[in-house]
Amino acid sequence: MTRKHWTPRMPITTPILIPTRQHFKLFPYWPLPSLADIRRCKSRASLQQHRPATTIPHKTIHIFPVPEDYIKKKRDQFVFFVYFFPLVFARIVLFFQKSKAIMSTLPLPLSFFRLSGTSTRDLPFPSSLERSSVSFPLIPFRRLELFRSTSGMTISRSFSFVFCSLKAKATAELVQDTESGIPAVGRSGGGRTTEVEHSRTFLEARSEQELLYGIRKEVEAKRLPPNIAAGMKELYQNYRNAVFQSGDPSAAETVMSNMAVAFDRILLDVEDPFVFEPYHKALREPFDYHMFVQNYIRPLIDFRNSYIGNLSFFYEIEEKLKQGHNVVLISNHQTEADPAIIALLLEKTNPRISENMIYVAGDRVITDPLCKPFSMGRNLICVYSKRHMYDVPEHVEMKRRANTRSLKEMALLLRDGSKIVWIAPSGGRDRPDPFTEEWYPDSFESSSVDNMRRLIGRSGAAGHIYPLALLCYDIMPPPPKVEKEIGEKRIMSFHGAGLSVAPKICPSEIAVARKMSEEAKDTYAQALYKSVTEQYNVLKCAIHGKQGFAASSIGISLSQPWN
Repeated sequence: MTRKHWTPRMPITTPILIPTRQHFKLFPYWPLPSLADIRRCKSRASLQQHRPATTIPHKTIHIFPVPEDYIKKKRDQFVFFVYFFPLVFARIVLFFQKSKAIMSTLPLPLSFFRLSGTSTRDLPFPSSLERSSVSFPLIPFRRLELFRSTSGMTISRSFSFVFCSLKAKATAELVQDTESGIPAVGRSGGGRTTEVEHSRTFLEARSEQELLYGIRKEVEAKRLPPNIAAGMKELYQNYRNAVFQSGDPSAAETVMSNMAVAFDRILLDVEDPFVFEPYHKALREPFDYHMFVQNYIRPLIDFRNSYIGNLSFFYEIEEKLKQGHNVVLISNHQTEADPAIIALLLEKTNPRISENMIYVAGDRVITDPLCKPFSMGRNLICVYSKRHMYDVPEHVEMKRRANTRSLKEMALLLRDGSKIVWIAPSGGRDRPDPFTEEWYPDSFESSSVDNMRRLIGRSGAAGHIYPLALLCYDIMPPPPKVEKEIGEKRIMSFHGAGLSVAPKICPSEIAVARKMSEEAKDTYAQALYKSVTEQYNVLKCAIHGKQGFAASSIGISLSQPWN
């Protein structure tokens, strides 16, 4: 018999069944005919002529027509579960994987712990802080692993944890806390993107006794050398005494939170030492070292007795940076905290300068274990100071080669333009006069000044050199004499600080008169040093002489832009 009305869409060998509920129970993925095929089936006889019956083990299913809407419903269900559901499920998994990568690098606000039911023992800071009125944006937070993978954890448990966390409205508060400046607790000079697992002893401390006991605990566990542990105890006592001098009612909480994070960073660097490259870019993630240092040094500055000289010139410098010019600040150097003090005094008015400044730093601040975490939050050109060049005669040649590489890095940076570089041509920190015990800026080396002049002139971009004066030795004075050994005693106090800049001094004016001979180089360095000394004396009268704004002179105008 000829098939007049039948045009199969599938090979003859393929069984063609009109599915029923029983079919789908036995064969849920049975190949189905199209609706067009079913419409061509005029009668039950035509179907039975093609395939009278299909035998299934223990059952015989006869083919008979069913309503088209029922078939269409089953086909839609089949297509959804076979094709679309896997795609939707894959999208959901991808979404939570991306959420894990984003949320694991952000800090959690305190309200997250309250809403999600986490106990206070899981908080990354002392429980006493929860009851105090301390401003939380000033307290460093550590990064919390929200999506820590566990071998025995099932997918359903992971998803339920995520949904419970999101119910606490943590996502919106995370963004708010990040914008407010809370550092996110995040090895090589190329940038640290992940952190090794290390002890959380200091972050889990709730009191001063627990914090100091944590030092002994780490020494007993042989994770902390005894000499570094002794320096950490001394650092804590000195920092505590200095912050309490401010009279701030929240001084205890500030000391506890800042020192807990500082000890944690020091321990991390002992376990996984960081190596500085010739050009080190400030580490802002996964842990924001820049904000960590700002929050640590801020309680030591008496802003009521601090001043900025010639604020208008800082605005001028910022405009030149926006125009693509390079700026070099020739300055004196007083403490290890100079970069943080400069940034704190300018953060209200000139944030571009405070965050993007590149500091020429000596090897002491990048090798001392107690100082390294504070240096990692700054943009640095790392060099070996001439004062320590010959401490180990066997290393002199190595240090010279390292300084040459650093100068090349600086030359490459200046070619791009819009760079601001801070350098102390004295080669180290200022020291008091051994007889009068008076502090003055140390003299500048003409060779260092001339090196910066030549780098600026050959960069290809416009360059400017400004004299900068800094007075802040009371906050963290250096040892009376230059020490060869690493690990100096750090004495701190709560005191005012001063920063001033004078009009730029162009080397071309002296070069025309002297043709830039050795005498001309000395004359140019002396001109910069004279300007720095004049500004320093004005700041000294305002801060130490208690003259305040009255100490302003014709060329130096003092102000307090934070008031």
